[in-house]
Amino acid sequence: MLRSLLGFGTRRGLGLVTGAAGWPAGGGAAGRWLHSTQWLRADPIKILMPSLSPTMEEGNIVKWLKKEGEAVSAGDALCEIETDKAVVTLDASDDGILAKIVVEEGSKNIRLGSLIGLLVEEGEDWKHVEIPKDVGPPAAASQPAAPRPSPGPPTPVLLKKEQPPGTLQLRLSPAARNILAKHKLDASQGTATGPRGIFTKEDAVKLVQLKQTGKIMESRPTPAPPVTPTAPLPAQAPAPPSYPRPMVPPVSTPGQPNIAGTFTEIPASNIRRVIAKRLTESKSTVPHAYATADCDVGAVLKVRQKLVKDDIKVSVNDFIIKAAAVTLKQMPSVNVSWDGEGPKQLPFIDISVAVATDRGLITPIIKDAAAKGIQEIADSVKSSLIGDMPPSELFVFSSISNLGMFGIDEFTAVINPPQACILAVGRFRSVLKLTQDEEGNDKLQQQQFIRVTMSSDGRVVDDELATRFLESFKANLENPIRLA
Repeated sequence: MLRSLLGFGTRRGLGLVTGAAGWPAGGGAAGRWLHSTQWLRADPIKILMPSLSPTMEEGNIVKWLKKEGEAVSAGDALCEIETDKAVVTLDASDDGILAKIVVEEGSKNIRLGSLIGLLVEEGEDWKHVEIPKDVGPPAAASQPAAPRPSPGPPTPVLLKKEQPPGTLQLRLSPAARNILAKHKLDASQGTATGPRGIFTKEDAVKLVQLKQTGKIMESRPTPAPPVTPTAPLPAQAPAPPSYPRPMVPPVSTPGQPNIAGTFTEIPASNIRRVIAKRLTESKSTVPHAYATADCDVGAVLKVRQKLVKDDIKVSVNDFIIKAAAVTLKQMPSVNVSWDGEGPKQLPFIDISVAVATDRGLITPIIKDAAAKGIQEIADSVKSSLIGDMPPSELFVFSSISNLGMFGIDEFTAVINPPQACILAVGRFRSVLKLTQDEEGNDKLQQQQFIRVTMSSDGRVVDDELATRFLESFKANLENPIRLA
């Protein structure tokens, strides 16, 4: 049973995919010819920002591994590029000399297809290579352009129509506006206590109470004074707002020690920006539903101890991945995704695992997990931790997030679109339960439980379907023989 569970004899290797820019061939030996003892130089080879993942739209130049004027052979590492998933090495596809680094290392948000460097053939004058006019260096978001001086006299600016002097312009909530209009009161007679100086319903109710006690009178509209044409006045600095604003400390100056009351901006990596974008999109567009179940992992721990004695290293999380894959095979109605118009049945069972690494949070996919053995699954997860997982495989349809090793009892995870479900796994908990022995006598027995919370997309997996999935998952995990 253990050999069938581990999947011996069915192991498949993962191929390493290395991204490289598709450089146009040009400037070869046939493109040079001698005339009047002068070399007519061929056009330099353009090094463009490549697409290193299916969802990549821009990248960051982390570090150049070659210097200008240095010889480059096919297969040499040119630079390190940070994509929306990981840091990938860009390799040269031809021999030559790195003539020009157009985009310096540390530049961010370089669009795909932008020129980042130039390569020339050996023997050409690399020092006087010219940047092609049709492709200019991309504008990096991390390097703001210097303000241009404005030639000529300043253009007159149209000023907004100001309120009559003595009138406070407060922002009213809809409920407060209705109450003030009904009782003929003015917001300037009270104090705004809402966030960012908004006059709330509670502030309006206080004014009504003051009016009923006779402390304030009804507000009567005063005729506006006639507007007389006057000469235009020079623009003045806007007056400070009459309502309290939140205290936001000013940003500190880079390269200088922080001053009291300032904060320091932390540059966000591409991976962090993608995570923020996808989490915001998920919580605002996907209706999350949650279901929780406690699973007894005593049988899994016994099988794992036997495997450790045979020097086979697998984790409980590997059994959880296998149990989820087997359950998806038993219930294909859960193996779906939402494509914007309706549910889409997936013909394959791929499970991904949320893994925190030094490069950031990645979700390597375990392809065809239902057909893999426990050891194959363990090897696939380990290969992603050491960077052997190709960037094109960092995309998922069903996920598992395990925080048990951090001592977390239970939590709820955010669905990663276009997934429909994600399992959040907590730590082991020892529970004393009253059981019966073979003779029917009651006894207390210590059992190991984990709490699993399933987040599901209510558009494709309703509560009843999610409940049945958790029941099947619990039965499969508590009986490892079902995973064979």
